[in-house]
Amino acid sequence: MAEGTSKLSGAERAAILMMSLGEQTAAEIMKHLGPKEVQKVGESMAGIGNVTREEVNGVVADFAHTLGTQTALGTGNEDFLRSVLKGALGDEKADHLIDRILLGRSAKGLETLKWMEPRAIAEVVRLEHPQIIAIVLSYLESDQSAAVLSLLPENMRVDILMRIASLDGIQPTALAELDEILEKQFSGATNIKSSSVGGTKSAANLLNYMDSGIGGAILDKVKEMDGELGTQIEDLMFVFDNLIDVDDRGIQALLREVSSESLITALKGAEEGLKEKIFKNMSKRAAEMLR
Repeated sequence: MAEGTSKLSGAERAAILMMSLGEQTAAEIMKHLGPKEVQKVGESMAGIGNVTREEVNGVVADFAHTLGTQTALGTGNEDFLRSVLKGALGDEKADHLIDRILLGRSAKGLETLKWMEPRAIAEVVRLEHPQIIAIVLSYLESDQSAAVLSLLPENMRVDILMRIASLDGIQPTALAELDEILEKQFSGATNIKSSSVGGTKSAANLLNYMDSGIGGAILDKVKEMDGELGTQIEDLMFVFDNLIDVDDRGIQALLREVSSESLITALKGAEEGLKEKIFKNMSKRAAEMLR
């Protein structure tokens, strides 16, 4: 990575690159991004200020280097695409986008839901069978799914979460039928998209984004009904101590979003190793003040 860009997040580097490419090219790139990616990169573009020439040159140089080493006239394009998108958006978000691009397909009905507010999605699906709701929530981003599940009737939540955790991929024909039903509600054509959604990791991610009280109650009910499944979900949930496994760039991005008061409270009971990881990713003065 070029000197001067190591402290920039993936979204910030993507924003600088697109702004360097010009409005027309940036607009074309944005067409291939999902709502979350557009929001993340857009926020970075709006918030960027005082970007040095060194940083711009470094971002462009990194991109050119990746382009030169990982692809050449159709050779290694998929690996190149994965590398660039994961560097810009992170593994999880990039994987969703890569699947859409490489498969050359788009589940338009389901895709429409990603642009809707959680309350509107809840109204669309609340009368559907729990299995249908589970598939829809598995397809959405985890934070969006969590918000939708919180808005559904309390007596449905546990059943839906267990169905999400038990999903093991969806047959293309079944997903196409669901896509067609949704697409008819939004007026338009439909295309078949094969997708691997659901599973215990998806359920765990969803609970991570829910209010701790609501999420904890749902998990407790799941454990009562299926202890093994509940334990599998709990083991995959992200807890504070998991920050020790996050790379320095991720910690730096986190520190930019967390208030000092919240950080002080969080670190009071943390292990020494985690504290030191936090301190080393701050300026010397800020670390001393936090200590």
